[in-house]
Amino acid sequence: MQQLTNTDALMWFAEDDPRLRSTIVGVFELDATPPWDQVLARMERASHELPILRHRVVRSTVNPGHLHWEPTPDFDLGYHVRHVTLPATESAEAALQGVLQLARTSAMAGFDRIRPLWEFTLVDGLPGGRAALITKVHHVLTDGIGSVQLAAHVFDFERTPPERPRHPVVEMPVEPPLDPVSRIVVDLIGEVGHATDVAAHQLATTLPNLLRAAIHPRRLVRDGIELTKSIGRTIAPTLTTLSPVMTERSTTIEFHTITVPLADLKRAGKAAGGTLNDAFLAGITGGLRRYHERHGVVIDRLRAAMPISLRAEDDPEGGNHVTILRFELPAGIPDPVERMQALDEVCRKERHEASLPFTDSLVGVLNLLPTALIGSMMRHVDFLASNVPGSPWPMYLEGARIVRYFPFGPPAGAALNVTLMSYCSECCIGVTTDRAAVPDPDRLMECLREGFDEVLQSAMV
Repeated sequence: MQQLTNTDALMWFAEDDPRLRSTIVGVFELDATPPWDQVLARMERASHELPILRHRVVRSTVNPGHLHWEPTPDFDLGYHVRHVTLPATESAEAALQGVLQLARTSAMAGFDRIRPLWEFTLVDGLPGGRAALITKVHHVLTDGIGSVQLAAHVFDFERTPPERPRHPVVEMPVEPPLDPVSRIVVDLIGEVGHATDVAAHQLATTLPNLLRAAIHPRRLVRDGIELTKSIGRTIAPTLTTLSPVMTERSTTIEFHTITVPLADLKRAGKAAGGTLNDAFLAGITGGLRRYHERHGVVIDRLRAAMPISLRAEDDPEGGNHVTILRFELPAGIPDPVERMQALDEVCRKERHEASLPFTDSLVGVLNLLPTALIGSMMRHVDFLASNVPGSPWPMYLEGARIVRYFPFGPPAGAALNVTLMSYCSECCIGVTTDRAAVPDPDRLMECLREGFDEVLQSAMV
């Protein structure tokens, strides 16, 4: 039984406060309606190719702070794969809004924790015979990069792909639930195995460190001081938002979309001597600066949270291999080029935080704190941002081409989450806003679009 990381456990236990749910939603626009029976058959096979889709999260009876995956004894594909028809409309934009409404309602519903943590909904009835696919997964099931890997098991890269040789599906026998004594024994074995793995890892890192200490004692002291400072920055509590406008939090969210040409956003980042991610963050911070100004407030900095990938080459497909870092970003610089350069400097520094390799252990310490205190820290982040490289090639679902794909990350206590997924030649950006923090989302979206337009235009000067 694979144990969840401390970071996953933190997300799981934090959901005692529904404002801190870690639900990831995707909206795929399709140019046709794929046959429902074929979609069902595909997901049935995918659930066998990816066993995690048939597993659920359970709490250890020996150490309640530890969670692990186990097969679901009564897995029901029909619960996880659904089919609905949208009310008729002649407007493609109105149809998209209807799909987004379904998606946000699904996101706010949370998950049934006795089942696997994913749901797919095929939505037909869109104008011109089009359709949409709404995907909903829990963050402990996968991260952004992992979701791209998992997509290869669900989608094709040709409209009519050649028949792939497939191994026959082997039905695993369904084991009856363990009796209480057997459950404790199994959990004890799991705890011993986990402790052994941790000890082996610590031994592998401790011996080289002792050798370096013997050779360079002064460097060890200097590195230790820097690590202590870094740990302090990583786990320091935050008691207030930096935004004086986006301060309230609720359980109600809204979904919005922005599309930006991929080549143009890359060009803007490069023109400023940075990257696409710098241009992405500059668009967000430029938009938020405008939003605050329209509320009569001048801001200098905002507190952001961003996922940092810890995924190694030998990690299995899917899974959650990120840690979340909180840090302050410059938001008050009017010039987009100067803002991109300042953002690049901050992000480079954060990616090299000395505490980064120890974040899961640090989160293990945070898991010992009351959930209310952890929630207080998460609710004082102004915005989350995530940039995920998607497929550069068109993808298909049973012959239906994916036209666009919008990812919607959870606010998880922040005022908004802005997630970018590149697909073919576009950057599809999903914006999730907390209605209490942003009661005027149309104004915010106008400001964000102006922020991205400003960044793109900077490369043309």
